[in-house]
Amino acid sequence: MTRVVAGSAGGRTLAVPPKGTRPTSERVREALFSRLEHLDAVEDARVLDGYAGSGALGLEAASRGAAHVVLVEWGKAAAEVCRRNVAALGLRDRVDVVRERVEAYVARPVATPWDLVLLDPPYDVPDTTLSEVLAALVPALTVESVVVVERSTRSAAPPWPAGMHGFDTRTYGETAVHLGARSPVDDAPEGAADADARG
Repeated sequence: MTRVVAGSAGGRTLAVPPKGTRPTSERVREALFSRLEHLDAVEDARVLDGYAGSGALGLEAASRGAAHVVLVEWGKAAAEVCRRNVAALGLRDRVDVVRERVEAYVARPVATPWDLVLLDPPYDVPDTTLSEVLAALVPALTVESVVVVERSTRSAAPPWPAGMHGFDTRTYGETAVHLGARSPVDDAPEGAADADARG
């Protein structure tokens, strides 16, 4: 059984897709969000949950006070589970579900930067794809944004692109949680600063 750990929906049960997803365990979510709240990265945040699965990560953020959350999930059954979970928790005013490939979603410019990005891709997503997603996110971040990448402990650290750097890694059993951030503008790829200015 998967539940929201804390916040306004704490203790509420989440539906999980019948197959094809790997919900982040309550233990990992509790530890991760404790760290994120210490970084002041959740309250009133604009959050992107890519590879959302059941939506557990993004819904945890919403429960803990995020201002707006977008759950991006390509799988038809999983996207429908996300919608049901959002409705069941009464969070439709703050959580949107988008059925689209993450790579396509992040390729489009955003009007407002993300404060927190949560990426829990299937373990078989290759590093090249993850690298493309991370690189596309750079213009959509500020130096105060936090990016979370969840991977197997058997996988290498995320391929942080130019303009982004990792600053912390925690392991919980078979799960490794990597935290990254936008690098100072001087280190960002050429044109990223201009994209930010256009907003």
